[in-house]
Amino acid sequence: MKRIVLFVFLFVYSLGYAQNLSSYEKPPVFKECDSMAVEQLKSCFNFTLNSFIYENFKVPQIVTDESYNGNVQLLFEVTNTGKFKIIYADAIYDELKTESKRIFNLLPEIEPATYNGNPTFTQYSLSIAIPLTQPVKENNQSTAETNTIQQDSLNATLSDELDKLEKEIKPYEDLEYSSQLNIPFTHSYYARFDAEMNAIGTNSHTGAKPFIYSDVARYYDIKAENKSLEKDTDTWLGRKTLNEHLVEVQGKDYWFTVDPILDLQVGKDTGSDIGSTWNNTRGVFIQAGIGKRFNFTTSVYESQGRFADYFNAYAESLKAFGPDPAIIPGRGIAKRFKGNAYDYPVAEAYLSYTPADFLNVQFGHGKNFIGDGYRSLLQSDVASPYPFLKLNTTFWKIKYTSTWMWLKDVRPEVVVDKAFLTKYMANHYLSWNVNKRLNIGLFESVIWEDSNGRGFDVNYLNPIIFFRAIEFQTGQGAGNAILGLSSKYKWNNKVNLYGQFILDEFSLSDVTGGNKSWKNKFGFQLGAKYYNAFKVDNLLLQAEYNQVRPYTYSHNTQTLNYAHFNQPMAHLWGANFREFVLIGRYNYKRWFGDAKMIIGQRGLDYNTDEDSFSYGGDIYRNYNDRNADTGIIIGQGNKTNSFMAELQAGYVVNPTTNLKLFTNIMYRDYNPDTVNATTVRNGSVWFNIGVRTDLFNWYNDF
Repeated sequence: MKRIVLFVFLFVYSLGYAQNLSSYEKPPVFKECDSMAVEQLKSCFNFTLNSFIYENFKVPQIVTDESYNGNVQLLFEVTNTGKFKIIYADAIYDELKTESKRIFNLLPEIEPATYNGNPTFTQYSLSIAIPLTQPVKENNQSTAETNTIQQDSLNATLSDELDKLEKEIKPYEDLEYSSQLNIPFTHSYYARFDAEMNAIGTNSHTGAKPFIYSDVARYYDIKAENKSLEKDTDTWLGRKTLNEHLVEVQGKDYWFTVDPILDLQVGKDTGSDIGSTWNNTRGVFIQAGIGKRFNFTTSVYESQGRFADYFNAYAESLKAFGPDPAIIPGRGIAKRFKGNAYDYPVAEAYLSYTPADFLNVQFGHGKNFIGDGYRSLLQSDVASPYPFLKLNTTFWKIKYTSTWMWLKDVRPEVVVDKAFLTKYMANHYLSWNVNKRLNIGLFESVIWEDSNGRGFDVNYLNPIIFFRAIEFQTGQGAGNAILGLSSKYKWNNKVNLYGQFILDEFSLSDVTGGNKSWKNKFGFQLGAKYYNAFKVDNLLLQAEYNQVRPYTYSHNTQTLNYAHFNQPMAHLWGANFREFVLIGRYNYKRWFGDAKMIIGQRGLDYNTDEDSFSYGGDIYRNYNDRNADTGIIIGQGNKTNSFMAELQAGYVVNPTTNLKLFTNIMYRDYNPDTVNATTVRNGSVWFNIGVRTDLFNWYNDF
């Protein structure tokens, strides 16, 4: 323990004292030693200090009663202003340590030591013998001289330890940018290097997100970009606020960073009469690496907030079993806070291990996304975080991603013994760069539930086998398999086209017959991106169309729907919709601006005693509750037209941590044909201003 204390002391003071550990020009000088020659000052200092201790030290009664013979070990300094300060005291009796500190508080200020003519700090170790011994001068020496010699020896040892420590602790070299960690996935941040990742001839794979730093580093230098954005500041506070991680440590075989997480915002919903909206998130974000192949990260959030009325209503419609009133979309279960607000803690973390250059393994609690668009019909990040195991295998022109997930159905009707129902999801995604322009992706996914003691079915653990074949072997009611196709074509270095096709169930005879059968459960996405649009550097324009037919993602076993925590695992609108999205993103140095417009049409359920049919939009409902077998079209049911436009602008305070100052304004018009208890018209403007550590996508366009 003593060595640990000494080590910590040494580390804290090393920057200021390193040059003073070995020698100094002139020692501290008591007033009694003013007239002495320089070579006698050291001896005089020791004698005067020991004399003061002998004359003023009061041996505690317990020490006298027990006839103790021993020592009090002290480590102290004389500051650059001449004050005495005990750094460390050690004795068998606490009373001896207390008395030693009292004595040093009585010592007068003296002339400090000097180094190269400047006042400086000096450190000493001293052993006070118990019982006390009166110091005696002899040949200009004193009994304290022996202690001083011991102090010189100790300083040599400390200097050696400091040298070793300085060799181990290195200046931080921004190692996360070459690590196996994920780049925190936000659409706005990924837009910064989307053009480079999609240049003609690159062998990149952009379908499975989040990306790993080392993969992106082949095409885009994030480290260099952040260095170019650094502000010129000489203060520690300035560097940490504007340029660096709060804590940066790098050793021989390890490194880690620690940063605070903030999302502090206040705003106003014009369609609400409950006052201002606000969010108050505080947290910590840790990244680390051990060796060259093992990395891990964690982020922990504590949040309270109150949002626009439509957002609050949607959050409460997701309510899980139990007393808690809501699930904050994309975050998790929320408790009531101060009557009309919510308290919602969140934690995400994962381990990343790369045993070979072609294989990366991740295990953690978070989200994943598959696709090149703003939305994904295969797997999106709109739901709450979940445990997952993911394998990324990259070779030749192929990247193969296998992911296994542990999901929850939190509805009251499926809860057993007050515990949420566990269900499992596994998917495969094969990305193939056919040539320098064309990429094709094949996707399959299956969901099964933990019922009848089935647990995690090892049949789905195989990372290569086709899930549809396994579903037939285990029983078609035992799982819900979905197939998908994605593609991307690089028209040139400025324009690329992308798309997705999702197939839940399909009947060729019904398609050719033209009867619009409910069995044709599929959807598709078409999109385009225009980089450096109209010759404006860093301007990205994106247009995207999505549509999904009714009853897609649902199942006749309700727990086998394609959802988690009452939220879809694909598009956040579920099914039975069509949507057009137009997005513009621009950044200049630390400034940024985003614009988004969404026009959509959805078919919702009426949810009344007169009409309780499922019209295919709510993927949690049993598709056997459908209104008809044929004539099924997108928008059937309570047809709802929606329009949403959003503008956001801001300034990146710290590029390293992606800390932003921002303001955004959103207009929303939600217009169902029929108004009922669960579907209301809404037309409002929501304005916000705040500061945020931007680490994840948070969707509010439902």
